[in-house]
Amino acid sequence: MSQTRIPNQRAIVDRRKVSAAVDALIEEAEGKVPRMKIVGLLKDTLAEGREEVARRLEAEPAAGHKVAAAQAFLIDQLIRVIHDHVITHVYPVSNRSKGERLLLMAVGGYGRGEMAPQSDVDIAFITPIKNTPWCEQVIEAMLYYLWDLGLKVGHSSRSLDDMVKMAKQDLTIRTALLEGRFLWGDQDLYEQARVRFWNDVVAGSEKQFVAEKLMEREQRHKRMGDSRYVVEPNVKEGKGGLRDLHTLYWIGKYIHKVRTASELVDAGLLTRAEYRAFRRAENFFWAVRCHLHTITGREEDRLTFDLQREVSQRMNFVDRPGKSAVERFMRFYFLQVKRVGSLTGVFLAELDEQFAKTKRNSLMSRLRERARTVRGFEIAGGRINVPSDNFFQKDPVRLIEIFTLANREGLEVHPNAMRLADRDNALIDNKIRRDKRANALFLDLLASHDNPELALRWMNEAGVFGRIVPEFGRVVAQMQFDMYHHYTVDEHTIRAIGLLAKIEAGEMADTHPTAAELIGKIKHRRALYVAVLMHDIAKGRGGDHSVLGAEDALKVGPRLGLDDEETEFVSWLVRQHLLMSATAFKRDLADPKTISDFVTEVQSLDRLRALLVLTVVDIGAVGPGTWNSWKSQLLNDLYYAAEERIRLGHKAYGREQGVEAKKARVAEILGGDAALIDTAGGAMQTSYWIAETPEVIAQNLRQVDAMHGHRNLSIETHYSETRGATLVTVMAGDHPGLFSRIAGGIHLAGGNIIDARIHTNRNGMAIDNLLVQDPLGRPFREETQIARLKQGIEDSLAHRGELVPQLAARPTPRPRADAFEVRPRIEFDNDASSRFTVIEVNARDRPALLNRLARALFETRLMIQSAHVTLYGERAADTFYVTDLLGDKITSKSRMKAIEAKLLEAVRATEDAAA
Repeated sequence: MSQTRIPNQRAIVDRRKVSAAVDALIEEAEGKVPRMKIVGLLKDTLAEGREEVARRLEAEPAAGHKVAAAQAFLIDQLIRVIHDHVITHVYPVSNRSKGERLLLMAVGGYGRGEMAPQSDVDIAFITPIKNTPWCEQVIEAMLYYLWDLGLKVGHSSRSLDDMVKMAKQDLTIRTALLEGRFLWGDQDLYEQARVRFWNDVVAGSEKQFVAEKLMEREQRHKRMGDSRYVVEPNVKEGKGGLRDLHTLYWIGKYIHKVRTASELVDAGLLTRAEYRAFRRAENFFWAVRCHLHTITGREEDRLTFDLQREVSQRMNFVDRPGKSAVERFMRFYFLQVKRVGSLTGVFLAELDEQFAKTKRNSLMSRLRERARTVRGFEIAGGRINVPSDNFFQKDPVRLIEIFTLANREGLEVHPNAMRLADRDNALIDNKIRRDKRANALFLDLLASHDNPELALRWMNEAGVFGRIVPEFGRVVAQMQFDMYHHYTVDEHTIRAIGLLAKIEAGEMADTHPTAAELIGKIKHRRALYVAVLMHDIAKGRGGDHSVLGAEDALKVGPRLGLDDEETEFVSWLVRQHLLMSATAFKRDLADPKTISDFVTEVQSLDRLRALLVLTVVDIGAVGPGTWNSWKSQLLNDLYYAAEERIRLGHKAYGREQGVEAKKARVAEILGGDAALIDTAGGAMQTSYWIAETPEVIAQNLRQVDAMHGHRNLSIETHYSETRGATLVTVMAGDHPGLFSRIAGGIHLAGGNIIDARIHTNRNGMAIDNLLVQDPLGRPFREETQIARLKQGIEDSLAHRGELVPQLAARPTPRPRADAFEVRPRIEFDNDASSRFTVIEVNARDRPALLNRLARALFETRLMIQSAHVTLYGERAADTFYVTDLLGDKITSKSRMKAIEAKLLEAVRATEDAAA
């Protein structure tokens, strides 16, 4: 039963008044049952009650328990009115037999006396023996009234014997009945049902129930993403959410027969402080869930991006410097989730101890449990524990040492030790943070050769991580309000450290072969681990997190025991941790200036190797599906081009020698068709030979030869495994706006262009090589997909149908993107390339975006040489290498302003079309 007192209950619903109104309607109808009028009255009562509950939620937006109890009270009173009406007016029986008795029991969450506004109404109808006709009629009539009110009813109708039988067989039924509460009807029958449930169902099955409940919890976590820190969490079912709290209560109730969660303290499963944390987290989750149901008008338990903003406003969170209201709200949410995780650990440990005490009688079992001691810590049963309650207080450095030892010895941290570490973490003050032994222990764990991820996660759960590294403490439970990052900053960082350790251990050679090959060659191994820890540590402070993080690294490095050279290495890596991905994904790697600028910044092979590995683990830890073969290929291309430049310096091939070397490689691939280099390739510009890979050139030359000058359009596709995309090559007579129409045709066929190289040979033929994926980031491979792609391009180039309206009508690939504010930004860079002006457009990802931008560039009389598309969740970054019609860069400020205005107009058009 809910522990929450409901103030001014009659303002929600006055049962006697409603019953009197029902009686008055029947009197008016002269004893007949005016069913629809009664339904209308009940509907009005329900609507008024819900409005009152919603008002209370608005007045006290964090009063989760009160609102959940008020909603359950409203439903209770309506069901009681309906029951009394049915047995009095619809199926009255003056002298009921022993079998004509009916109990209404609220079960499940409703049985606990807590409901969100749109929750299911779970009722068990219990009869003493097999249902009599009268019982069946009453149950059916009640259900029809409840359905007419639009309530979602979960119901069962069973005899006492059937109830016992079904509960024994089915865990879900047993759990629902565990929450059973007398709702209305036969009170004596309720007492019988209660006694039989505890005596016939529960007795002797306690351990089995606990095992099944924990298995059910584990499977639910896997279904929901198996992390507490997913950025669109499920408040009810997600890891660390309401269901996890309820699981603790169910287990406690089943074992110790507690009636309320507060009695878990008396049962020794939680301390009073832990129980208060239990109630605080539960109250907050209930508040969030009630807001979700109120906003959506349905049973919505997932905190999606669009709802996060609205719930944070309703719960009165406000912006602070560096953190928006929604980010502050979600941080508070994740801190509650984290608390639930530690509560679960200590609760289950206490339970384990209680079970274990019952089987410690034999001499053999006592011998098996004999503990060994390592540096004062007790180790038994694969877990490390502390010998006394004040063990950490005697020497706070032990708060770090326990996790280092757990990692080194391959042990779990005992939940009792976790409980004490959580209690005592405040002992880590500035004196301990400057302690050489404490920092050496932490660095040993961070850069451990035994994957440190699990021990660091325990350290974070206990609140120790954020105390020994307070810079990390600031990003604990901090989310980034976008669709690119899947986890909170602390979870992302710990995952990145874990991925780094797996690469070093040789476990990721298939997924990350280059990083696996290079990691052993990196000179400053410890510094690399510290750089991964520090790379996002300044997020949420306002300003550039790379710059702020690099400044932090200069302080943290010496504190952890790094020397000057290592500290400078960490600071540089943190400052430049986005450089490699930005260069690889947004710049033309065939442009010598791109490589030259990158190498000027990197300067050494050791930095280059470390930067590649850091980039790989950073992207890999963002979330599922973020890493792909296309990104891998681009990073590899950049790495090897930069490595060659660093090794050879200015002795690298000149432009002409580079082209000759490329032609020699193409000749090898063409074999007997090598003559095509001079025939089909004779009209190609030097820039073409530099830009394309030998494999693509060989395919292009064969396609040119196959045209024989007879066809004016040729479209070929080649699946590229290394790039995880389909290469689409379109050859046609060059004309203004060609690329924008090709892009439009591909988008209409359901394709996304991720990279484009655009060439025109000396005969005026355009050769456009485009890498295409589907909206889920997979290549086009099936014949029907390829046919649709080719047809889309042909139709677009033949001007069949209006392109813009068709593109506007396509559904956006990321419908939730509208939850975010994405301000369009246009940047011009004349230093990134020797021959081209680089224009980068950042805007919300829309189906027609690339087409509209290419069209805008054509209308401003610019020639596109190459286009590169990168997606960061809801945001697209489209980069174009352009010249004017004479082949010159754009240098005039007024011209740049005109181009910018045209591009912004194109972005606005895609937004208007989506709206």
